[in-house]
Amino acid sequence: MRHPLSTYRLQIRESFTLDDAAEVTDYLRDLGVSWAYLSPILEATPGSDHGYDVVDVTRVDPARGGSEGLDRFAAAARATGLGILVDIVPNHMGVSEPRTNAWWWDVLRQGRTSAHATAFDIDWEFGGGKVRVPVLGDHLDAAIDDISYDPKPAVDAPDGLIRYFDHAFPVAPGTGSAGDDIRALLDAQNFELRFWQDEAADLNYRRFFAVTTLAGVRVELPEVFDATHAEILRWVREGLADGLRVDHPDGLVDPGGYLDRLAVALEEAGEGEVGYVLGEKILEHGEALPSWWKTAGTTGYDALAEIDRVLTDPAGEAALDALDARLRADSDLAPLTGWHDLIHDTKRKIADSIQVSEIRRIVRGLPAPLREEFEAEVLQDALAEVLACFPVYRSYLPAGRAHLDAAVGEAEVRRPELGDVIEKLVPVLADTSLEVAWRFQQTTGPVMAKGVEDTAFYRYTRLGSLTEVGGDPGEFSLDVAGFHTAQALRHASWPTAMTTLSTHDTKRGEDTRARIAVLAEIPETWAARLEEFRGIASTGHGPFDALLWQAIVGAWPASASTPEGLKVYRERLHAYAEKAAREASEVTGWWEQDEAFEERMHAVVDAATGPAAERVRAFVDEISPAGWSNGLSAKLLQIMGPGVPDVYQGSELWEQSLVDPDNRRAVDFAERRRMLAEIDAPGARPPAVDATGAAKLLVTSRALRLRREHPLDIYRPLEAAGVASDHVVAFDRGGVFTVATRLPHGLKAAGGWRDTVVLLPGTPVVDVLTGRSFAGGPTPLADLLAFLPVALLIF
Repeated sequence: MRHPLSTYRLQIRESFTLDDAAEVTDYLRDLGVSWAYLSPILEATPGSDHGYDVVDVTRVDPARGGSEGLDRFAAAARATGLGILVDIVPNHMGVSEPRTNAWWWDVLRQGRTSAHATAFDIDWEFGGGKVRVPVLGDHLDAAIDDISYDPKPAVDAPDGLIRYFDHAFPVAPGTGSAGDDIRALLDAQNFELRFWQDEAADLNYRRFFAVTTLAGVRVELPEVFDATHAEILRWVREGLADGLRVDHPDGLVDPGGYLDRLAVALEEAGEGEVGYVLGEKILEHGEALPSWWKTAGTTGYDALAEIDRVLTDPAGEAALDALDARLRADSDLAPLTGWHDLIHDTKRKIADSIQVSEIRRIVRGLPAPLREEFEAEVLQDALAEVLACFPVYRSYLPAGRAHLDAAVGEAEVRRPELGDVIEKLVPVLADTSLEVAWRFQQTTGPVMAKGVEDTAFYRYTRLGSLTEVGGDPGEFSLDVAGFHTAQALRHASWPTAMTTLSTHDTKRGEDTRARIAVLAEIPETWAARLEEFRGIASTGHGPFDALLWQAIVGAWPASASTPEGLKVYRERLHAYAEKAAREASEVTGWWEQDEAFEERMHAVVDAATGPAAERVRAFVDEISPAGWSNGLSAKLLQIMGPGVPDVYQGSELWEQSLVDPDNRRAVDFAERRRMLAEIDAPGARPPAVDATGAAKLLVTSRALRLRREHPLDIYRPLEAAGVASDHVVAFDRGGVFTVATRLPHGLKAAGGWRDTVVLLPGTPVVDVLTGRSFAGGPTPLADLLAFLPVALLIF
């Protein structure tokens, strides 16, 4: 199997098309990249900036460059020696603008008789033969006057349209004559317009998580798989793609079966060559990827968690816990009893709200004897409790039965009054011959994702750098020995899996997290600064204040030194604060807003970037050097560690973004190209570690180039000795040695490296970052790391 040595993620969209991507292929080559990694390129909802809302599986999105643009990009990539990895979305399609999705449009027009009716996961019986479409601003009786009939025929709507503000829907064949009576016309359609809030409990089609505008696709059906993958396989067959990244496989009925089918199809398209496939699988702490999956591995969130934690000071945990307890007490909030209890409650909240439609569908699918013995509400309650207790994203029965048993055991302890019904549910949920067992497995993931990533992560605020996708913030840190163990396991088990530090889904960019991690080294100082900042502006909710002020100082950019740059940053922070507060859904939320709280929240942002800006900037200046050290260490550990490192677009310089869409901002490739040329110029000195990020560009480019030029065929920890030996992470990849600083603030406070040495082989080595030579053997770290907090050595 051909696989990349590294990848570089490019966000393809209308403002950065495939032709724009073609223009940076030479820069990616010069940076040291092995493969270009493209976001979804099939036609998506008009204006979509991310591409995960595909509306046409048969062609490359014209707005992203179209088929010709892909041809030109592929030619440019091949000319510069780059392979091509493409992100695909088999789980769902975009339906927010029905007319742009011909399949969905035809289903709305013709209902169950549509040739595409089986492509979508629709419970027709529950909808009375109709698809429920929740777009109305109120219940039908209140919204009826805003619904109208447009009799003008069109190619895709020969019987006219039903309109509701900007929404348009096709009239079913032969029903246009009822247009004079709008209610009669609506009754005759194959869809039912519903109040938008009905999506939580009364929807009858499977969604991506709780996103009503993304309808689940049944790729488990051979004819649907073939139809949805024909264009993708053409890319492989014609040499336009070398590998695929599969988005959200856990949403599928049978992820392992899907990957089996995909592997066969790729081998056929590649004329016998096994395709490189990654699965966007989120592993919980301690969970292993299914070994039988036909995939090279995950997209790397597990590696991200390990790298972040080895750079987090365990000594700060108790003090940050105490700070969190004080903030909660001051805000009249109940103390946290632990991460596990918190996520149980947030997952249960999701199961009782935005996932009710899915759970009720499971109830409807239960065997008749169960539905006769217990009321639907009791079954729903029991299923919701088991879902809230489920310890991982999903099981793959019969594998993973232990996860189901663990969830059941906890549910029975938490809710003993449900013991009888839960006991009778277990054999049903474990029986893979029953559709309901598969549906239950498809539902554990959305409850986990929405309950943990999109709720609990915004409530558990003691150290924001740990609340990242794929991470367990209950696991505060990882010692050096534990880090080496994890990397050795990755090298032995999944050597071609992707590793990452930033993605389009991360809650904070890698260098935002790197700076926030410094707070674990100075918890008392942080507590004092936070009290000072809260005295300037506060929401009145202590834990949320901690989250928001951490984001403010963590993402504070160098550009904020100018009035215009500060204004731009203020706008970014306002958007982040609104999303964070509504996702946490403690005081305000997406469905109902607390205007007074949100006014105070926005006042915090205005104060931080206004009257208090100089105080904030002073604290940022205080912790930035340690944050930069963390950022360089993380990047070098990722690139030189086991797996295939991905560089998220632009993150070769400081990546100080916040949650999406902030992390999809435009990248200035011209500036990066210019800076790389300066670094590469003959006689150029290594750049300083400063706000420009040039030092990170140096580390990234030299490490990527070294990966491309040298086989990294082993993973062996290197020992350090001396008073500061806990402050170094070092390993040998087969004559290529990585040395990185950890806990830099504490290192400086304790007097630096002093007598500490790293034990290298007794052969002269050269640091490719600085060009300096060393004799090998016991090497003083004070000398080795005199200019940069990291070193990359070769014989």
